[in-house]
Formats: sequence, structure tokens, C-alpha cells
Amino acid sequence: MLITDIVERLAADDFLFVESRLSVRILSDIMATPVGDDPVFLDSWNRLEQDQYMADGGRYRKRRHATYAIDGAGQRARLMPYQPHYQTLDYNPLNGGVARYFAPILDDLHQSITLAALLEFGNRVFSQITGNPQWHIELHQFRIEARDGRMGKPTPEGVHRDGVDFVIVVMVKRVNIDSGATTIYNLDHQLVGEFTLRDSFDMVLVNDRKLYHGVTAITQLDADEEAFRDVLVITFKLKNIV
Repeated sequence: MLITDIVERLAADDFLFVESRLSVRILSDIMATPVGDDPVFLDSWNRLEQDQYMADGGRYRKRRHATYAIDGAGQRARLMPYQPHYQTLDYNPLNGGVARYFAPILDDLHQSITLAALLEFGNRVFSQITGNPQWHIELHQFRIEARDGRMGKPTPEGVHRDGVDFVIVVMVKRVNIDSGATTIYNLDHQLVGEFTLRDSFDMVLVNDRKLYHGVTAITQLDADEEAFRDVLVITFKLKNIV
């Protein structure tokens, strides 16, 4: 499957699951070098910080956050000065309505060839679909933990939209967990897709204007071992063109 095939399928269905072998091949082609076995990228999830903005009092989510921008055709994503993450209560009734100052993503991840490939992949796909080459991009590193008999909630706000144009969710690692299924709903709240991101670099692309998405809670398999789900969420929002 080429990027043109992904563009066609995403434009037709508004979401697309891409399994890991294919996504790694596409990312490697974009960078003209092997992508996937990247310890700088993968190990950065071991240094996330506790999410301090959980209105449900949950202590099961760790994260880091950063903002990028793409200013025009042929340009690469550039890191922006740190800014908080904000969603209205319409999009996030649990944690929205406040500016959330998450711990910033660390420099080594910004220098990762894998991250550069993912950003360029999204840029190419979404720019072809919309004809717009200018993007406001947010990166969210998440670790959702299940421990002490308690579930971890990847989407504690429930099935939702993010208030952007497109979303990419990239599986990084699953350890000692059950469930964590991704669910996709149309604007009439009818289920149109369900699957589980299991392997590193399994990913899903979602048109956030046309679909809702969510992830079912995770549970611990072996009570004596740590249990978590690591993902990277990348959101693309069209920049206003003057």
C-alpha cells in the first residue's frame, strides 16, 4: 500500500487501521532509511510524568506533550515554543475547559528519526486529502497503567472527538494487559469499526470531523507484574490561512 492508497481509503472511509509491518515500511520509505528499531523513540515512554489534570482523581495516566507547525507545501514540521493543551468541555467533558500544562516532550524524542517520519507521513496524507499544507500539530505521549486490581482508562472522557481535523494513534508498547480495543463511531453514534492496536507501530488514522473514537479500559493480566499501554497520539488541525 502506497501513500496514495492510504489517501484514497481514508478519504472514502474516514478511518484506516494500518498494521505494523506496513507502517514501518512506509515510514522507512519516507526517510530513505530503516525506521522502527529506534531505542531513542521507544525508551522515551519510560520517562513520562504523572498527569495532574485528571478530574476523576485517577492516577493511571502518565504523559508528555509538545506542539509542532507546518507552514507550507514542501516544509517539514518544526517544533514550536511550549504551549498548554486546551480542549473545550464540548470535546472533553471530563478534563476540558482549562489550559493543561503537561510535562514537555524531551529533546531526545524530538531528534528521533521515527518521530520525523511520523510527522511527515501525516503531513503527506492529510495535505493530499485537504489540499491544505499548513498544520497545527500536537503530540501526546501516553502511558496508561493498570495496577492494584484497578482498570486503566485510555480515554476516560469516553467516546469522543478531539476538536481537530485528523488524528493518528500509534501503538508503542503493550505490557501484561487485556483489552484496550479501539472503537470508531459515526456522527450518529453508530459503531463503524473496532480493532485492537497490539504491535509496535500498529496505527489508526481518523478523520476527527466525521467520526468519534474511543478505547476500552485495560486490565492487568498478571497481578504481580507491571501492566501498561504506551501510545503516541498526533493531532493535525488546519491552520487559518490569511
